[in-house]
Order: sequence, then C-alpha cells, then structure tokens
Amino acid sequence: MEPLLGKKLGYVVGAVTDILLPRTCAVCGARLDTEEAYLCRECMSDIPFTYNWGRKYHAIADRLNLIIQQDLHEYEPYSFVSNLFFYNEDNGYRHICHRLKYQGDIRIGRFFSRELGKRLKDSPLYRDIDLVIPVPLHWTRKWDRGYNQAAIIGREIARVLNAGYMPDFLVRKKKTASQTTLDLEQKKANVSDAFSVSEKAWKIFAPETGPKTLPGHVLITDDVFTSGATTAACRRVLRTVFPPEVRISVATLAAVEEE
Repeated sequence: MEPLLGKKLGYVVGAVTDILLPRTCAVCGARLDTEEAYLCRECMSDIPFTYNWGRKYHAIADRLNLIIQQDLHEYEPYSFVSNLFFYNEDNGYRHICHRLKYQGDIRIGRFFSRELGKRLKDSPLYRDIDLVIPVPLHWTRKWDRGYNQAAIIGREIARVLNAGYMPDFLVRKKKTASQTTLDLEQKKANVSDAFSVSEKAWKIFAPETGPKTLPGHVLITDDVFTSGATTAACRRVLRTVFPPEVRISVATLAAVEEE
C-alpha cells in the first residue's frame, strides 16, 4: 500500500470511529476532532504548565527539600522537582490524572508522560538522569488496578531520556491509607516505613557488594505531587543504597499548588 493511501485510509477509519464512538476532551468534555488527541485545542493551549523543569529552586521543590532537611545527618544535594502541570480540584486538568489512575486510560498517561520527558530532556537539570524509579504500589492495589500509574509515567520518561528503568527497585511493604484528607505530619507518619529496597535491587546496588559505577542522577516518578511526604519516604530508602553523591530528583505529571 502506498504511504499516502495508507495515511488517507487511516484518517477515514479514525473519522468513522469518532462518529460511532465519539471521543471527548479529558478536561472540558467537548467532542474531539479527528486530529485532536485527549484534549481539545482550547484546553491543550490552556494547560497550566509549571515550567519548573528549568528551575532549580521553586515552591514545590522546597516542600520536598524541607522534609529532607528535617532528618538530615550528612551532606545532601538539593533535590530537583519537576511537574508538567498544576493540579487542583477547581480545574479540569485533574481529570488527566484521574483517567490514568482510576479509569484505566494508560494511553493518556503515556502521552503526557512523553510531554514531560521531552521537557526534562531539554533541561540541563535533568538530561543527565541515568536511572528512573517509580513510586511502588502495594501489591493488592496493583492487582486490583492492573498496573502502577507511577510506573507508566516512569517508563515513558526513561524512554525519552534514554535512561535506565527499574520498576521493581522499591517495594511497598504495607498498604497505606489514602493521603487525601491527612495533614503533613499525618502523611509523613502514614508512609513511614512503607517502602523498602527490593531483594533484586539490593543484590545489584548494596553498598558492600554493589557495582563500581553507580548512577549519577536518579529520578523518582509519580502521578501527583502534593506534600512531598511519599517521595521523601522513597528517597530516604534509596539513600540506603545510594551515597549522597548520587542526586535523587522527582518528576510527576501534576502538582498541587497549595496544601
């Protein structure tokens, strides 16, 4: 089949599919045109980007680093934090994360994860990342959902950055309660001792038997950044295998502007 003919045929099939099974914008619910993917043109142009992938210091990163400083015992490099867009209950962009997390829409998660990955690749702060590690789900939640949304995000970012990817580096040892209604101290207590390094990762990276060449920059991925309690807990566990010279940063699709 000629390439042009195949392209036209694909367009026709897409148009017919949109008539029979109309797609809607994840943000506003408007019907999508054939050329539109996941968001309508208006919502795509109005995405509340954080632009913090190009900044070392900003309010969201300060949340995480404040928690880190509270139990600091030795030198610790400042953690970079990057998020694609702002998330709150008053804007429809929260539906992007909801569709990925609760509605099984893995494709929308991959799409926006690649968008975040492209921005990280263009940033001097993140382009040297050589290992991506997602926040783990407890096995019961993963079994119920069928996937880990943080792993979907991490895999796509790792592909864009051409970085290593270990979805099973961390293990969630206990099933924690929802963090939605908890304050910061309650969140920290909720995820305290919730994570551990997997046996597989420990065999590879244990300080006494680990490789001579360690990653220089590790990235933790998750869907939404709120207080920073969860990623700080993961980061604390990663420090049991990675010395302070290894920078550990965080990337999420969305970030809550204020607690």
